[in-house]
Amino acid sequence: MNILLHQCCGPCSIYPVEVLRGMGHSIAGYWFNPNIHPLTEYYRRFETLVKFNRDEKIPFFADDNYGLVEFTRNVANAHNSRCAYCYAVRLEAAAKKASEEGFDAFTSTLFYSRYQNHELMKQTAQNISAKYSIDFFYYDFRTGWQKGIDCSREKDMYRQPYCGCIYSEEDRYRAQISKKINNLLSDN
Repeated sequence: MNILLHQCCGPCSIYPVEVLRGMGHSIAGYWFNPNIHPLTEYYRRFETLVKFNRDEKIPFFADDNYGLVEFTRNVANAHNSRCAYCYAVRLEAAAKKASEEGFDAFTSTLFYSRYQNHELMKQTAQNISAKYSIDFFYYDFRTGWQKGIDCSREKDMYRQPYCGCIYSEEDRYRAQISKKINNLLSDN
């Protein structure tokens, strides 16, 4: 099959690319990630992904719409359900692009992450695939979690410390922030 692989970043692409190619599929990458904040993080991930795709000779599409305003507007009052919106907007963009470009199917590196809700993503992608009349190729790439991490370290790739959105960054660093604030206050 000719599969469009939505890519959230370079490190998360390593194992899915290996698996898909190992199965005999041809792939192209697709960058659409309006969830990634701040802009400097967005560019850093994009630059790492571009280098990975060039090194791996992966044809590549990139949506140049950063999407900050639309993303934050849609999750600001529902930050506890932000992931559902995030999955839907990115998977729909991938399905639409795959359909427009004549691919047989689409999938995403999101299915590599241990931190994402696979059942929700899978259901979302299946619903979207029907809307665009394009197959969704599901594979649980989590089996290669450590292999992808090890390979990205060997390649000295930038590895992001949180999923991308500003809310996940806060979740990731909340305990450290509280500790630093308390330490600063106790020094007074």
